[in-house]
Amino acid sequence: FLRGMGTVIALPVLDAMLPSVRALAETAGAATTPAGFPKRMAFVYSPNGANMAEWAPKGVGTDYELSSTLAPLAAHKADMTVISGLAQHKAFGNGDGGGDHARASATYLTGCQAKKSASDIHIGVSVDQVAAKAIGDQTRFPSLELSCDLGQQAGSCDSGYSCAYQFNVSWFSETQPMNPEIEPKAAFDRLFGGGSSDESRAARLLRTSQNKSILDYVLDQTRGLERNLGVNDRRKLDEYLTAIREVEKHIEQNGRMPPPLPDGTVEDFNAEYTFERHMRLMFDIMTLSFQTDSTRLATFVISHDGGNRPYPFAGVPAGHHSTSHHGGHPDKLKMLAMIDKWHTTQFAYFLDKLKAVKEGDGTLLDNSMIVYGKGISDPQEHDHMNLPTILAGRAGGTITPGRHIKVSDTPMTNLYMSMLDRMGAPVDHFADSTGKLEVIA
Repeated sequence: FLRGMGTVIALPVLDAMLPSVRALAETAGAATTPAGFPKRMAFVYSPNGANMAEWAPKGVGTDYELSSTLAPLAAHKADMTVISGLAQHKAFGNGDGGGDHARASATYLTGCQAKKSASDIHIGVSVDQVAAKAIGDQTRFPSLELSCDLGQQAGSCDSGYSCAYQFNVSWFSETQPMNPEIEPKAAFDRLFGGGSSDESRAARLLRTSQNKSILDYVLDQTRGLERNLGVNDRRKLDEYLTAIREVEKHIEQNGRMPPPLPDGTVEDFNAEYTFERHMRLMFDIMTLSFQTDSTRLATFVISHDGGNRPYPFAGVPAGHHSTSHHGGHPDKLKMLAMIDKWHTTQFAYFLDKLKAVKEGDGTLLDNSMIVYGKGISDPQEHDHMNLPTILAGRAGGTITPGRHIKVSDTPMTNLYMSMLDRMGAPVDHFADSTGKLEVIA
């Protein structure tokens, strides 16, 4: 760590650290790559289903063609696996009637049926928190939860379901959600804050009043460290500190997230805020958190399911939810595909960032498992079968990407069991799993 007043900057894994890193990992029983780097796991949730005709790739195996919606990910085709045929059976009503958007979110990482109530909350522990309970003590933060939507945590939001279901995908316990951070600045300050809460608050106020960077508080330590590093480590440290400063600048420029717009609003957000910059800042923060091994587990809810955010910046002035209920209308289906493609473009940005971070002979993406997906396939039918799913990364060489894999009516939780194995947090059974999805190896 580099430490200053109210500031703690965790360093990336440098070459000089690797012998100690390997020894510590072996002692802790941590899941690492053969080179000694930690494995990371993240889930990026996209709402309101998809235009499945434009999502589905052509062909299977390595000889497949990316669809129009997946085209922005072409540069990462060799780094990802598209999986068709996964399902969340507990997201259906199963006798509980409407509320598919609430169930889609609540079930996505838990695989459990949400109790239909506005106040008596009951669901399962999510896969990220199962892993956090097993390995979370090996990092500064057990897990990281982010979102771009201000969530309502109390009251009824969808056909009698608690709002907590609709605005959270990460669940610490059957009754306790892990509320995500929505402000990039707050997430950044959490990642790099240190000392007492009063000291951290004083440092933030001083940085704001004097227009200082967090790097200014660790300048002397940085110079001292650089004198003792080899050429490759100095380059890696410089790239990392430059990335921190870039994120810091973008947070300053992006302004604060505006209040939610009422349904039916078609105007874009104010000039100081754009949804794209918000998303990309969150992806930047996730990258930094993994790069420094501040955490190995993260979830990111792009927007909550059922949300009706307009997308004029993607050529769609109508709300996302209202567009998703397309009724087979060609214009709505076209606009839904445009939103889907805009989302995969942002996900491609995240993969670009992970791939740019070198770790030994590989990259941060090589040592990660990143799921991008949805809790609904066809939104017109509120279908929870054949969910759009991408698994990016190699998990340290234990996943073989570059393929389109088709399975049939297979629980999503089978994939999660295989991922938990790779994180060093194996379980005998998870929610409605029927086994492991060994085909990803």
